Amino acid sequence: MKTMNDVQTQVQKKIDELVDSGAERGLQVAAYKGGDLVVDAVAGVADPATGRKVDSGTPFYCYSVVKGAASTITHILVERGLFGYDTPVVEVWPEFGAHGKEKVTVRHVLSHTAGVPGIPLTTTIEDLCDWDKMCAAIADQELWWEPGTKIGYHAYTFGYIVGEIVRRTTGKPISKVLVEEVSGPLGVDKELYFGMPRSEQKRLGVLEDAPMPPEMMAQMANMPKDLPMFKAAPMSLMPNAAFGNREDTLAADIPAGGKTSARAIAKMYASLLGEVDGKRLLSPSRLREATTVQFSGPDQVFGQPTTWTLGYAVGGIGAVADTVFGVGGVGGSFACGDTASGISFALTKNRLTQDFNASTTILKLVMDSIGR
Repeated sequence: MKTMNDVQTQVQKKIDELVDSGAERGLQVAAYKGGDLVVDAVAGVADPATGRKVDSGTPFYCYSVVKGAASTITHILVERGLFGYDTPVVEVWPEFGAHGKEKVTVRHVLSHTAGVPGIPLTTTIEDLCDWDKMCAAIADQELWWEPGTKIGYHAYTFGYIVGEIVRRTTGKPISKVLVEEVSGPLGVDKELYFGMPRSEQKRLGVLEDAPMPPEMMAQMANMPKDLPMFKAAPMSLMPNAAFGNREDTLAADIPAGGKTSARAIAKMYASLLGEVDGKRLLSPSRLREATTVQFSGPDQVFGQPTTWTLGYAVGGIGAVADTVFGVGGVGGSFACGDTASGISFALTKNRLTQDFNASTTILKLVMDSIGR
């Protein structure tokens, strides 16, 4: 039987190989089991310009990976009784009900079945950084489908809708609630952020775009221009390294994404599964409800088959198991928990690839070694 030290050694060897081959620039991997940190491995550089190395506390802009933290905050507030999963959003945010959206519930938002996946095609990066402007624009959107009848990834709108529900019910921005309810109690408030203060941004991993394979470039060029994904947001807002290295986007609350170390987000998932350092974020019954499948079907925005619980995708990358719940991000980072094995896992990195190959490989290694 493999020991935990064996797993740490195997993971370290593999991520060193990924960096040495040029496939990756800087990486972190963390895994918890039973409340214990059993893998904490790093490789490569956080900033190629200076040679600054990645360490365990280096935050990376991982895009949608941090949607998992926005969902977790929502569950904490539901458990506290501030609102319920079936509370209509208009009860806490009346303006949201424009154009027939009064039936959209918190459950619909968390499960990506709300029917509000789009932002105006005139939206700029500067607009994304303006909380009130974005919330007003989303409140004025029309439904793409009857809430609860179809599923489609709410890439940007998820974060603003969840964040405004949080703000309206607590009186605080979601970044402050993150510190008070999640990152602070877990001792990772310097590693897990929505908006990151400019004074802290020098600690971040610097993002870079991996070259796009020629066949993928050709595929993109040949996509019909009327695809739903092109109507959900302007292509100028497609997350890339330039977007993720800007001081304004790093500082802004855009809670459909965020900045985190692997250690921090893995610890969050571990504290959903059980107690870590004396802290558990959700009760066992709340976790069961939060990780119960809500909807499966073809994604109405991006086209692929998809399955969601209340705020987390099911199955993991590579369809590891239907007990795995988590969220991946543009560029190939991924974080999750597994209710069957009690493992939580995260891989974060600064080279934005068009695949999840690194995360898939390392997650499988960890699960095979210390999982079931």
